[in-house]
Parts: sequence; structure tokens; C-alpha cells
Amino acid sequence: MENQPLLQKAATGDDLRSDRRRPRGWKAMPYIIGNEAFERVATYGLTANFMVYLVKIYHMKQMAAANLCYVFGGTTSLAPLLGAFVSDAFWGRFRTLAVASIATFLGTVVLTLTAAAPQLRPPPCSQAAEESGQCPGPSSSQLAVLLLSLALLVLGAGGIRPCSLPFGVDQFDRTTEQGRRGLDSFFNWYYSISTAGTVVAMTVVVYIQDSVSWAIGFGIPTGLMLLAIVFFFAGVKLYLFVPPEGSVFSGVAQVLVAAFRKRRLRLPSPNDAVQQKSLLYSNLAQESAEEMKLPLTLQFRFLNKAAIICEGERKEDGQPADPWRLCSVHQIEQVKCVMRVIPIWASGIICFVALSQQWTFAALQSLKMDRHLGPSFEVPPGSLGIICLLAIILFIPVYDRALVPMARSLTGIESGITLLQRQGAGMVVAIISMVVAGLVEKKRRESAVAHGSVNGSSPLSAMWLAPQLCLMGVAEAFNAVGQVEFYNRQLPEHMQTIAGSLFHCSLAGASYVSTFLVTFIRKSTAGPGQASWLDDNINVGRVDYFYYLIAVLGAGNLLYFVVCAHFYRYKGTGELKEARKDIEGLL
Repeated sequence: MENQPLLQKAATGDDLRSDRRRPRGWKAMPYIIGNEAFERVATYGLTANFMVYLVKIYHMKQMAAANLCYVFGGTTSLAPLLGAFVSDAFWGRFRTLAVASIATFLGTVVLTLTAAAPQLRPPPCSQAAEESGQCPGPSSSQLAVLLLSLALLVLGAGGIRPCSLPFGVDQFDRTTEQGRRGLDSFFNWYYSISTAGTVVAMTVVVYIQDSVSWAIGFGIPTGLMLLAIVFFFAGVKLYLFVPPEGSVFSGVAQVLVAAFRKRRLRLPSPNDAVQQKSLLYSNLAQESAEEMKLPLTLQFRFLNKAAIICEGERKEDGQPADPWRLCSVHQIEQVKCVMRVIPIWASGIICFVALSQQWTFAALQSLKMDRHLGPSFEVPPGSLGIICLLAIILFIPVYDRALVPMARSLTGIESGITLLQRQGAGMVVAIISMVVAGLVEKKRRESAVAHGSVNGSSPLSAMWLAPQLCLMGVAEAFNAVGQVEFYNRQLPEHMQTIAGSLFHCSLAGASYVSTFLVTFIRKSTAGPGQASWLDDNINVGRVDYFYYLIAVLGAGNLLYFVVCAHFYRYKGTGELKEARKDIEGLL
């Protein structure tokens, strides 16, 4: 056993769980969070300035480069679904993270080579040829190498994004108060440090790429990714390995099929506990010892028919003869957990739409404002988003160390407020942020027109955009962290990597909705003699109206969320008490 490769030894621990070690909690966190921090700087350091790289170095047309970035971003956000399936069904989180980290490292190496090796990119182009659009684009082989690097990065993101956070969650003992409190802090610090890594990537690394060298600017993230892998494997003796439990999708399908087949059967009375115990299959001994045992609930009651025991459906040892005809109560309740989460997940997309619009249009607004800090330094338009990220970094520790204990003393809830209340608070702040953004844009536009008609630039400082970006950072700290924690706590334990991928699917959904919204508003608000709200000239358009529209959509989304929260039942309880707390907190 001692001579086995590290991955094989870890996989043996995953599959057999021979060590039965206890969760080490915060002792394992430096390696997991350190890995996440370096990986975040590495990946965002490569992709934050990727559009500029394609246009300046690969001489791509702007729309072609934009489309490639959109496809890459959308694929990267959807890939975690596949990675989650592989992790939960076959490999386990450790092995998936290990393979994905190596894939990401190889992707960074290949992308760095495109910047360092002249043969792997188009030849340099003069400024005159660049302005006239005569620069030669990449050859087929050069484009193939570039796409290979992106494919490796997508593969890596598909494994790292859904598994990194759940693997950290595995290290805490959720059966103890100390473990639960440690987990509450872990979610906040994980997201805060990840955001800090993004800030470093969007400032230091991007500056080196623009001002020093693309090869060095890509080489630094590559070195950091190697360091991330070293950190990850350095903690292997402290990690708790949770074994994969087979495809989660097959279990969901089994419950739906069994319930459909028994749709004509009558369920026992919910008030007759004896009859329920005798007629419904509840094989708790078969379930994992680490999973919370879920009691039977009446919500989505039609699914309970999948547990009705009919003649000949059990073998001599009590196990189901056909899992597509008979499912346990615990298995049914796991499917209900998924069904309850989906409406809540959908509400998070609109919240992220507000965030994505501010990132895009704040840069365009700043181009028509005074971006100087001091007499000589001018803030790059693309760096204004740092204000939002800094707000997240500063707010999360204050929330974790000051606001949570204060709220805990008032509510008696370990996390201060419930998971749904936290998400709802983020939605409220996001709406306020969009209203503030609309008011600032109105003032900016009027000032710009007054100082040079529609082509003028406002003397207002770009720091007028800081309040809306700070509010959006606070909204993300509430809603995004709340979503991540919500999915990880409310989905079944063996679906934790699926839980991790749901957050990234929210980002993907927000990206697609934003694209549709911009296209629709641009076409529908333009007419004969009337400029579109989203005209190419921001002083001619009415971006403030667009901001107000998103605020209205956010308000409607908040009402939808309140309704979903009212009917939501927290995992492991069929009572209305938690839902009532959520509604009282939101209203």
C-alpha cells in the first residue's frame, strides 16, 4: 500500500473508507482555502484580460473575440454540472479536484506558450495596419493551440468549481455545535478569500499583462496554479474522504418512475403512524451513516407512493427487488429536497443580472467621466469593478464577526438569520443599488450633455459610481454566499458537488438573461427618430431607464422569492416554523 501512487491511495480511502478518520475542521482549511486562493488568481489572471489578448495579440475582430469569450464563459459556467456528476457518481471529490487541478495547470501552460512562443501566435502588426483592420489573424494551427488551452481550462473549471467548496464542507463534523459554527464561518471566509484572489488577478496580474509582458503576465498565474496543486496535496494526510455513492440522477429517476407506476394506489392516512410504518418502505439501515435521516413529509405527497410496499417487491433480506418499483422514504425525501431548491435557485438569476449589468455599464459610464485619482493617475475603466469586490472583502468579515453574533443574540439562530433571509436581504440591497445607479446615471448624462452636447464628457468624478458598486458588493455578500451555503445545506449530503455547480449555473443563467435583455431593449426601444435606451453613444441613450427596469424586475423577483420562501420546507423538517421565520424576517 505504501508504494501506491498518491491518487490511487486517496481513491482507496475514498472507496473503502478504511481509515474512518474524524473530520479535522479548521486544521485542513489552510490547504483547501490556500488552494482556492491560488487557483482563483491563476484562472482569473488568465481570463480577466483575455478579450484584450485576443484583439491585440491574435488580431481577432472585436465581435469574433467577444463571441469566443461568451462561449468560453458560458461553457465554463455549465461544465461544473458534468464535473459534479462525475464526482458524485464515480471519482469522489478528492480525485476530481486532483485531476481538474492538473488539467487547469496544463491549460495555463499552453496559454502561456501562445504568448511566449512567436510560432504559436500571429506576427506583430503595426499600428497603422491595426487601425485599418489589415492585421493577419491566427492560422488554423495557432487557433487550434489556443482552443486546446481553453478546453483544458474548461475541463479544470468543471471539476474544481463544484468540488472545492463541498470538499471543504466535508472536513467539518456537522453533528457537533463546534462543527456547525465552524462551517458557518467557513462559507464566509472561503468566499471572501476567493474574492480577494479575484481582486489581485484583476489588478496586479492585468497590469503586468498590459504594461510589462503578456508572457510574464500569463506565466505568473501558471506558477500560482502549480503552487495551488502543491498546497492541495500537502494536506492529504488531514483530509476526510467521502466516497461517491453512484449517480444521483438515477436515484431521482427511480423515485419518479416508481411514483408514476403506483399513481393509482392510495396512500395510508398521514395521521395513522402504525399504518404508515407497515405500508411504506423505510430501510434506514441501508442509508449512509453520515447522512441526515429525513422524516416523511406531506409536501409533494404524490411521490410518497413510490414507497408503498406491494406483494413481491422485496427480497428475503428486505431489500427492494426492483429499485425502479420500490424506493425508501429517505430516498423520496432526498428527491423532494431537490424539488424544493429549484424555485429558490431560479430566483437568484435575476439578482446576478443586476450585478452583471453594473459591471458592464459602469465601465462605459466611466469613459464619459473624470477617472483621475490625483494629477497623473487615471483609473482604467475595467478596474472599477474592484470597488464591488473590495466591498465584499470588507463586508464579509464584519458580517461574520459582528453582525452574526448580534443577530444570534436576538434570534437564537446559530447563523444569525436563516439562509433564505440572507438571500432575501441581498435581493433588497441589489434593488436599492440599481435605483442608486439610475439616479447617478441621470446626473452624469445631464452633466455630460451640458458640457459638450451628446458627445461631451462629464466633469463628475468616476467615484460617483462607487456607492452603487459598494451596494452591489454587499448584495453579493448576502445573496451569493447565502446561495452557496443554502445549496450545500439543503441538498442531500451525496449531492454536495451538484450543490456547488448550481451556483455557477446561476451565473450562467444570469449571463444568458443579460444578453437577451440587452438585445431586446436595444431593439424594442429604438424607433424612427428615437434612439434606443442602449444606444452605442451612452449620452444619447437612457441607461438610467434600463437600470430602473432592472430594479422593477428585481422587485418582482423578490415577491416571487417571498412566495417560494413561504412554501419552502427546510431539510429534515415538515413544520412551518422555519418558513414563518423567513417571511417575518423579509417583511
